[in-house]
Amino acid sequence: MTELVTAAQMRGLEQDAISSGAVTGLALMTAAGAGAVDAILDRWPDLRAAQAPRAVVLCGPGNNGGDGYVMARALQGRGWTVQVWALAPPSERCPDARAAAKAWGGTPDDWPSLRDGPAPALVIDALFGTGLKRPVPPEVATIFRDLHEVWGPVGANWIPRRVAVDLPSGLCSDTGRVLAPQADPRDSPVPEGPGDIGWAFVADLTVTFQCPKLGHYLGAGPSLCGAVDTRPLPALPLCDSAWGQGLSHPDHVRLVAPVQCNCDVPAAHYFDRLNKTGAHKYDHGHALVLSGGAGRTGAARLAARGALRVGAGLVTLGVPGSAQFEVASQVTALMLRRVDDGDTLRAVLDDARLNALCLGPGLGLNADKADLIAVALHSRRPVVLDADALTWLGRDTSLFAGLHGTCVLTPHGGEFARMFPDLAARLNARGPAFSKADATRAAAARAGCVVLFKGADTVIAAPDGRAGLHAAAYNRAAPWLATAGSGDVLAGFLTGLIARGVDGFDAAEAAAWLHTECARTVGPGLIAEDLPEALPAVFRAMGL
Repeated sequence: MTELVTAAQMRGLEQDAISSGAVTGLALMTAAGAGAVDAILDRWPDLRAAQAPRAVVLCGPGNNGGDGYVMARALQGRGWTVQVWALAPPSERCPDARAAAKAWGGTPDDWPSLRDGPAPALVIDALFGTGLKRPVPPEVATIFRDLHEVWGPVGANWIPRRVAVDLPSGLCSDTGRVLAPQADPRDSPVPEGPGDIGWAFVADLTVTFQCPKLGHYLGAGPSLCGAVDTRPLPALPLCDSAWGQGLSHPDHVRLVAPVQCNCDVPAAHYFDRLNKTGAHKYDHGHALVLSGGAGRTGAARLAARGALRVGAGLVTLGVPGSAQFEVASQVTALMLRRVDDGDTLRAVLDDARLNALCLGPGLGLNADKADLIAVALHSRRPVVLDADALTWLGRDTSLFAGLHGTCVLTPHGGEFARMFPDLAARLNARGPAFSKADATRAAAARAGCVVLFKGADTVIAAPDGRAGLHAAAYNRAAPWLATAGSGDVLAGFLTGLIARGVDGFDAAEAAAWLHTECARTVGPGLIAEDLPEALPAVFRAMGL
C-alpha cells in the first residue's frame, strides 16, 4: 500500500538521508526539479515537440522555489523561453535554493500583465510547496486570481497547462485545507474549500516526490491538485510498501485505494473461501441487521442486502412487529425475525451463530431503541453502528462507555460532531494543524474501536493508531455516491465482511474500496439499490 506522510515526516526522511551522507540537499533538489520536468513532458508529450514554447515559473524564497529554478534551467536547456517571477530572493537559510538560482543564472522578471500577449504553454507554481502554514501573501493571491480570471476555463481562447511542485501553494500539506485568511467581520466571509480560488493555485498536474502527502487526498486537495504524479528521489526509502514493512509506522497513513500505483486490490485476499468447495453457509457467517418500525425499513433492507451480496452466508433482518408485513413483502433471500425490544433481541442472540450485528440504519430515535443498542453492545458480538445508533452514542454516555474493541463506528461529518464535539471543533477550526486523519485517530482511541469517518476522503482508524485513507478522488472519483441510502449499503458491506471473519479495520478498508468500485461500475444515475447488485461484476473484475 502507498503510505501518505505529513510535511514534517517528509522533511525528516530528507534530513536523515542528508545527515547520513547518502545524499546532499542540492542533489535532492536537482533530482526533484528534473523529475518534475520529466513528469510534465510525460503527461503532455506534445510539449516535447512544441516550437519555442514559453513557460512562466513562480518561485518562492525557500526550497520549493529552488526546485523551480532547477526546472527553469532544465526547460531552457530544452529550448524553452522561460520567465521566472520570484516572490523574494532565495533565503539565506536555504543555501541549496540559492545555489539553484545561481546555476539558473537569469534575472527574475516583474509579474506580467496577463492580458498582454499570448498565454504561455506552461505555468509552474514553485512558491511554497509543503511548508506553508499560513495564507499566501496578498500579492500572491492577486496572481492566482489573475491566472483564474484571464487564463481560466471561462472565455479563454487557450489555457496554459498549470503545474504545482509538490503541492499547490495555498493548500495545507497535512489537512488538505485552503489556508484562507480570516475575513474581517465587516466584510463578506472568505469562502472555504475548493471554491476559494483566490487563495490557492489550481493545478492540472501536481508533481510530488517520494511519498504522496495527506493534503493530496484530504479536503480540497483533489480539487486543486489536478492529477498527482509521484517521482522518486535518490537515497530515500520507498513509500510504496506493504503495511508493516518499509516505511510503515503508526504515525503514517496508508492509502487504501492507490491512485497511480499498481498495488494489490484491497479485499481480494479476504475472499479466498469463495472459491473453495465444501463450505457451508454458516462457514461464511450469519449477520443480523436491526430495522426501524413501519415506514422506516428501507435503510436496514439496503444494509442487509449489502451484507448478503458481499458474502455473508446468511443475513437476518430483526424487525419490530409493526413492520413485519412491510418487510416480508420486500425480501426473499433475507431471513426475518421479530425483534421488538431488548428482551427479544437477547433471545435472538442466544443463537451463537450470529456473529455480526448492524444497528442504526432507519433504527429510529425513540427511547426504546437505546435498549437495543445496549443489549447489542453487552453481547460483545462484533457490531457496526451507523446512522441513528451513532446519534444515540452522542446522547447517552453509558452507551458510549459500552463500546468495545470489535465495534465499528461509521459516522459522516454531522454524526462525528455529535459523538466527538471537541474533535469536530478542532477539525473545523482555521489553521493547518489538525487533519481529518488526526481527528479519526483520536476518535478511535477514545472510543476503543475502529472508526470509519465517511466522505469523499474516508478515513479509517483503529485504537492502536493504524489509519487508512480511502479517497474517492482523481480516477476513482464517484460523486454520484452522494445519494440517499448509499451509506446504509456501506454499513451492510462492512457487516457482511465482519461476518465472514474479517477484522474490523481490514473490513472497513475493504468495504470503503468496494463501495466506490461498485459506484464506478454503475456510473452516473446510480441509486443505492444498485450498489449491492454491482458487486458480482466487481468481484469478477477482481478475478474471483
